[in-house]
Amino acid sequence: MSRLSLALCVLLAAPSAAQAPRITPAGDPSVKSDTIYRLAVNPADYQDQTFVYLLDDGVLRFEADGRSSRTYRQVVQILSQDAVEGWAEQSFSYTVGHERLTVNWVRVLKPDGTVISAQPSREQESLAPVAMEAPVYSDTKVRRVALGGVAPNTLIDYSYTIERLQPNMPGDFFSGWRVTTGRLTRRSRLIVDVPASLAPRLKVENWRRPTAVREANGRRVYTWYASEVPKIEPEPFAAYPNTVSVHIDVAAPLSWADISRWYAGVSRDRFVLSPEVEREIATVVSGATTLDDSLRALHRWVAQDFRYVSIALGTGGYVPRLPAQVLETRYGDCKDKATLFIAAARRFGVQANPVLLSSSGGADSTMPTLAQFDHMIAAVERPAGRLYLDLTAELTPYGELPFAEQGSFAVVVRPDGTGEPVTLPVDSAGANRSETHLVGDLSADGMFSGRFTETSRGAQQYQLRSALARELTPIERQRFSIALANELAPGAAGDSLQIFNGRDLTAQPRISLLVRGARMSRPSGKSDILTLPLRNFASLDVVSRLEAHLPRRFPIDVGEVVGPVKLVGDFELTLPAGWTADLPPNVSETSEFGSYTAEYVQTGRLLHVKRTIVGRKGAAPPDRAQALIAWLRAVSKDDVSYIVLQHGQ
Repeated sequence: MSRLSLALCVLLAAPSAAQAPRITPAGDPSVKSDTIYRLAVNPADYQDQTFVYLLDDGVLRFEADGRSSRTYRQVVQILSQDAVEGWAEQSFSYTVGHERLTVNWVRVLKPDGTVISAQPSREQESLAPVAMEAPVYSDTKVRRVALGGVAPNTLIDYSYTIERLQPNMPGDFFSGWRVTTGRLTRRSRLIVDVPASLAPRLKVENWRRPTAVREANGRRVYTWYASEVPKIEPEPFAAYPNTVSVHIDVAAPLSWADISRWYAGVSRDRFVLSPEVEREIATVVSGATTLDDSLRALHRWVAQDFRYVSIALGTGGYVPRLPAQVLETRYGDCKDKATLFIAAARRFGVQANPVLLSSSGGADSTMPTLAQFDHMIAAVERPAGRLYLDLTAELTPYGELPFAEQGSFAVVVRPDGTGEPVTLPVDSAGANRSETHLVGDLSADGMFSGRFTETSRGAQQYQLRSALARELTPIERQRFSIALANELAPGAAGDSLQIFNGRDLTAQPRISLLVRGARMSRPSGKSDILTLPLRNFASLDVVSRLEAHLPRRFPIDVGEVVGPVKLVGDFELTLPAGWTADLPPNVSETSEFGSYTAEYVQTGRLLHVKRTIVGRKGAAPPDRAQALIAWLRAVSKDDVSYIVLQHGQ
């Protein structure tokens, strides 16, 4: 008998062939609990972990119409006091009207199986909390349970079942399972039970054993079992996909065409403008002289004049409200706002369509399911090319996309129900640019006066836009000037502040300030020490973290190192007559992870220091870790915070 087969026999009380176990509050007939409890570890041997999983178990049953039953069980051993608070209260969420939740059991035990508490000490059920920054009003309920007796070296054994009674889209289902949990997992099991006539989509990554499949009595059962799954140490800039993390995704045998056809059907009657909406639109575009001007005005109106509130009540999670309802309430979620804009654009004869995507940019193009999408934007066809607009991003200019959505998979849904899978456009590093310029004079007593300017665009613009998204009061302008000047030199004063309206999507994000009374150099013998008011990109701490994980297992996410951005710091200083600077060496380093230059030049009395870093996107194999370390070390050679200024004769 193989080691795997033996382990299965120890863990499982064998159910009948091709039959997923029926787990109820009465228990789990397929798992011997006392055997699991005997897997408890000696906490002294795992001082780097606060808890471990003795059992991580999922039993999923799907039907062809999309109904499902998902039962999960975990047996957790608490190893330290740090884990007690996180595990002493558990919460389970479900969607009212679509799902039914059953908490089969929650108990706290000693490792020998002695029961400390057989049931929760307190239970409470409420609607999911509302986030103030982007409120989400939904019919999701959360059941919270408080556990008594949780302490280091106790076990928490809990099981719950969520039955999907009514799928949003008929025939659609999806579930993801992670074998590698980030913790030591002594036993992991996933069972998927489907009708024999159904061939689910399975995405099984880094599973290096055969999948057990049995079929009988009109059902097919897939089983994945693993023992002693080690804790995976996180690595800096870890990329996905990789060859380390083991996960299994299960989806219905649908296509993106099925998703598009369904969505076009449920939203077909939503793109209707009432007379009230028509009159409002006429007012919004009254100052436009071209069609593109009208579209810009509509985009700003929908993005900024309607409060973003996410609403997910039943099928409301996917079906938008009518534009008239959105106008009346002056708020809407992503699909409400996108639908209002699309309907208005179509009113002007423009081809505009909804686009389904993931708000995090993480939709998997190989697994067609409605569950991949939690967000909607608009696609607008123009003579120069298609534009994508996120109507919930009130500070994103017309024709641009928020950074998180760039490069992600999405589906454009046309009125006839056909769909177009697309990859959303990605801005270049040069388009995501931030530049700071400081130009001025240094007096012989070390005081600086000059002008500071900062401009930004693309992914770098949002900090400035957010800070200036409303008109500042005179006192706020004064405080802003002082804070900005003091970032450059403590004790400095700022005046003549020039700012922009952060909500004006046509305005270039730019601020400018006169800086006075800034002490930038201090005497040291017959010289002065100049403090450079530029960002330093030295990153030896990152080098240390990378070296601590050699040899590396994960590929490198190049976009996480610097990112597809261009950052420029430029400093021009006119020195007192006769003064010269002891210039550090210039640095120029280019690699697959980015490029960095530092230039130090004195021409006459003018000292010019400029630093530029440009990042990239992509993935590099694990064996390129040494190359990344070498590049970061080379960049860190420019660890220059001060320059010596010689007074001369």
